[in-house]
Amino acid sequence: MEKKLEVKNLVISFRTDAGKVQAVRDISFDLYKGETLAIVGESGSGKSVTNRAVMGILAGNGMIEGGEIIYDGQDLVQISEEDFHKLRGDKIAMIFQDPLSSLNPIMRVGKQLTEAMLLKGRASQRNARKIFNGKLKLLNAAMDEVAQGDSAKVSENNGKCHTFDTFCINSTKLESKYNEIHRAAEELQLDIDDCVFLLEKKQKVDIKAKVTAFVKRVDSTLHPDIVVKDEQLTELLAQLSESGNVASAKIHEGETGYVTETLIPLLKQLSGILGQACAKDKPNYFTLGYYMMRNPEANLDNMPIEELTEMTRKYLDEEFMLGFIDDGAQGLQYSHNKSIALKKELLTATDEVLEYFRNEQLDKKVAYDKVNAIAKQEEAAIDRLEVIKNSVEYTFRSSIHSALKKYFAGLAKNPKEERRFERQTAKREALIAKGKTPDWKVVPAALFDLELGRKNIRAVLHSLRASIRKDLDSDSAYDAKAKMVNLIDYLKEQASAVVYKVTPKMAKAKALKLLEEVGIPEPAIRYRQYPFEFSGGMRQRIVIAIALAANPDILICDEPTTALDVTIQAQILELINRIKAERHLSVIFITHNLGVVANMADRIAVMYAGKIVEYGTADDVFYDPRHPYTWALLSSMPDLETKEKLEAIPGTPPNMIFPPKGDAFAARNKFAMEIDFEEQPPMFKISDTHYAATWLLHPNAPKVEPPKIVTDRIERMKKKEAESNG
Repeated sequence: MEKKLEVKNLVISFRTDAGKVQAVRDISFDLYKGETLAIVGESGSGKSVTNRAVMGILAGNGMIEGGEIIYDGQDLVQISEEDFHKLRGDKIAMIFQDPLSSLNPIMRVGKQLTEAMLLKGRASQRNARKIFNGKLKLLNAAMDEVAQGDSAKVSENNGKCHTFDTFCINSTKLESKYNEIHRAAEELQLDIDDCVFLLEKKQKVDIKAKVTAFVKRVDSTLHPDIVVKDEQLTELLAQLSESGNVASAKIHEGETGYVTETLIPLLKQLSGILGQACAKDKPNYFTLGYYMMRNPEANLDNMPIEELTEMTRKYLDEEFMLGFIDDGAQGLQYSHNKSIALKKELLTATDEVLEYFRNEQLDKKVAYDKVNAIAKQEEAAIDRLEVIKNSVEYTFRSSIHSALKKYFAGLAKNPKEERRFERQTAKREALIAKGKTPDWKVVPAALFDLELGRKNIRAVLHSLRASIRKDLDSDSAYDAKAKMVNLIDYLKEQASAVVYKVTPKMAKAKALKLLEEVGIPEPAIRYRQYPFEFSGGMRQRIVIAIALAANPDILICDEPTTALDVTIQAQILELINRIKAERHLSVIFITHNLGVVANMADRIAVMYAGKIVEYGTADDVFYDPRHPYTWALLSSMPDLETKEKLEAIPGTPPNMIFPPKGDAFAARNKFAMEIDFEEQPPMFKISDTHYAATWLLHPNAPKVEPPKIVTDRIERMKKKEAESNG
């Protein structure tokens, strides 16, 4: 499965007057395409902090002290706010806990919905053009390398790439014209529907002017593949023109029956024709563009779409595309082979650099020289013609430089921090010795963990090493022709994105559809209302619609049902599940309630005191929980059939300014052993999908069964599942 997000060894702290709060302590997880990952834990466990770091919206006193957050070949820990702005809300969207505080109280919800669509649309066009030109240039260069100086072949390659570029431009021009007319039809339909809505609600409308404008605007929607002006449409427009004049006169006379019985049905008929026209299959402008470039005088207006697409595709394949795929595949194979050869050399160099960073004492100049050399070698080994970026390769330089910078900054800061702590301590003790009571406390020394710093540097190198090994192992399975087809499809997508323009009226039409999609009735009325005019559940639906407005890859849901009553919670959960399936979204769902995610999570990460203590599929966590904290959460989860008294989790979470030395849950854990108070447990592997960090899984640990309330619940769940499966 394709990884959409990778979080590796993430460490987040907050500066406070009392000291450094260690909110997230070395956690790692992956999010795959189309799955829901639930992050579960009590308040203060680090769930929301982790995902605010993913969104780049940590509080001002927050510090990401280590780790990586990888998305689309970028380390989100390292990128600038300007680069983050391109991702936030567009590729990664978030639904917050309190919908009212997420919405602007003095802005209509329609404006809040369309704002992001219009801003992101222009940025996407510019980015698509840049990607298209860059990839095609790299492909041409690789094809020329295969030619090995054969000037005739180089000239042929340049010609083919130029032809591909030219007919893609021709295709985008044809598609742009189609999109413009299609937009005009969509906007006209939207305006007619708005007019009908106002007339049905007995609102004041300048009927004559509106109908005259509608009839005139039909000309801007005419296209052989959209609206065709046949006899039916011509007659309808004539009737509308006449009805508009009659209705206007009758309104002045105080008669409204004609509007309801004659004008509105005619307007609805025109809206229906436009709706059917907009729903027609779109021609394949990629193949049509090539055909029209070679046959500019051809008239294909009356050919059915399926027949047109089949004919133009066959023409393109025979005339150009099959040969271009063969030549391009050779270029891709060359680029891949070159990358593999360089990676073999890189593997040896990585081992040498790793050996240096195992030393306890690091020289700053030597360390930076080694890192710069290996980063240069690594960047040269990247196969930049791969459509799906290898996140490890593309983020290596920034990741290792960040780890190195933090290490040497900590090395320089620690002595200063120790001296500051000693001075403040001495000052306080002197005041106490004089019989005074200071009204201030000594801020604990916030020392950088140098061993952790070196470990983070080595972790980046180990990650690169594992990535290289994986590429070398899969070398024999490389299919250059399939890769070339994928590259062409990718370039087609970018070319299409260049000509896709979002207008204000299109944004409004999409907003109305989104409001309808998330279950808000009468969207045309709701579009113009303010957030305070909605109930809590309706406001949360609006927040979900805003999050979906830019078609994100990843949707982060930060306890979206906590502020809602139980029946509305169920509706919102069902809505998120449906939207995820329809849009193939990857979802991170944050909650303190395991019961909420029982029917929607694919995998679950249980967090406590800034660490992931159990990680597995939903079946792993619900049917075979292994960590005592997971048992405690399940024991405190109500259901309709539990007759025993629910067990509360005793005590409170630890003070993360001074995190416990061993297992953070030990003080609240009735199953805790002596070692739990002395040493943090590693993550023990239970199965390929299931891991838990508890000493109870150590081979020498005593066998401990989960509480009876948990085992009874598991038995009931298994029985229900067996019954439902027949």
